[in-house]
Amino acid sequence: MSRAIYPGSFDPVTLGHLDIIKRSAEMFDELTVGVLNNTAKTPLFSLDERVNMLKNVVSDIPNVKVVGFGGLLVDYARQNDIKVIVRGLRAVTDFEYELQIAQSNRKVAPDIDTVFLTTNIQYSYLSSSIVKEYASFGVDVKDFVPEPIQDILKERFADIRV
Repeated sequence: MSRAIYPGSFDPVTLGHLDIIKRSAEMFDELTVGVLNNTAKTPLFSLDERVNMLKNVVSDIPNVKVVGFGGLLVDYARQNDIKVIVRGLRAVTDFEYELQIAQSNRKVAPDIDTVFLTTNIQYSYLSSSIVKEYASFGVDVKDFVPEPIQDILKERFADIRV
């Protein structure tokens, strides 16, 4: 069985993330979407909230599971017999950063490979940071995030603006 992991903070999940998830799910028998608990960042949503949002938007893809994790990605991958890390690339600037991480991962875990998928051109500008910025000002983000996430963002920013 071929297994891969698509890691990220997904704060929140965007249509670009969902595109990479769907395409990766077609390539592997099992795809784990790993929601990272990154202590270096202060997320808008808790780890549990991000995991639940992702579970909701990928519930129709049978070979995808969503998990939250902390620590090193390669440690999680090894513990779960995952041999491939999937990373999405939007632009050349993403490649430089992602290549560094992939090479570092390969050095400490030579049994795990990284596969890069270029994003669909219609999402090449999209990031969770951009989504949060627009949503914080009440801009409609329907072109950026799956439908269930739109309402969650509205509620979150309504609570913050009060």
